[in-house]
Amino acid sequence: MTRPPDSPRSTTTADGPGAVAPALEAVALSKRYRLGEVQILALDDVSLQIAPGSFVAVMGPSGSGKSTLLHLLGLLDAPDEGTVLIDGQDTAGLDDDALTATRRDRIGFVFQTFELIPNLSARENVLLPAEVAGRRADGERLLASLAEHLDVADRLEHRPAQLSGGQRQRVALARALVNDPVVVLADEPTGNLDSVSGQEVLDLLRSGVDDRGWTVAMVTHDPNAAMIADRIVFLRDGRVAGEVDTRSDDARERIASFAGV
Repeated sequence: MTRPPDSPRSTTTADGPGAVAPALEAVALSKRYRLGEVQILALDDVSLQIAPGSFVAVMGPSGSGKSTLLHLLGLLDAPDEGTVLIDGQDTAGLDDDALTATRRDRIGFVFQTFELIPNLSARENVLLPAEVAGRRADGERLLASLAEHLDVADRLEHRPAQLSGGQRQRVALARALVNDPVVVLADEPTGNLDSVSGQEVLDLLRSGVDDRGWTVAMVTHDPNAAMIADRIVFLRDGRVAGEVDTRSDDARERIASFAGV
């Protein structure tokens, strides 16, 4: 993810030699859950491609399938039909060990509730994924750059309780990036933050995509947060209901139309 956004990795895909594989791709994903005797179709034949070095937001009302989609993209759950490809690698059929390694090494997660370990310092929290992967030295080398970009360099020896909400989320973002993943999946990353801290986190995600080539997929209910992405995919009733290029003049009007407001 540190490669420049204007120099994506070239590979051979179904479109021919030299085509750029999506960083993350969902192919015809469907997922059902059983609630008592009732079967709920949470996701219905959803396909999505996220290009390297791009920023995609996923919006939709409660029950639209946003969280289900994020869990499937992050390999936290398995689809009933369809598959997820990460950097061109089909994850269907991977055993538990391979799925765990793929999540650890190729996907970074940012959660609304930060999920930091309270008795570890910020530095220890950030480096934990690299240590688990056996690459602590690599993580140490990347940490300085991440901490500077995310403005937490002077907070690394503090524990989470000593940090503001915005600082906790920036530490969580550094942790998500310390293994240099293919994609960062952010689940309502501003949901527990005040408006100023939330905007700071969004600006850091945007600058990371623009300046460092990060690839980000973010679930959000907030149209203002979604507008910082390159494009917005809207879900309704478990299906893709539309898509908006945020650079278009009518982006906000189309968001309002999708949301029914």
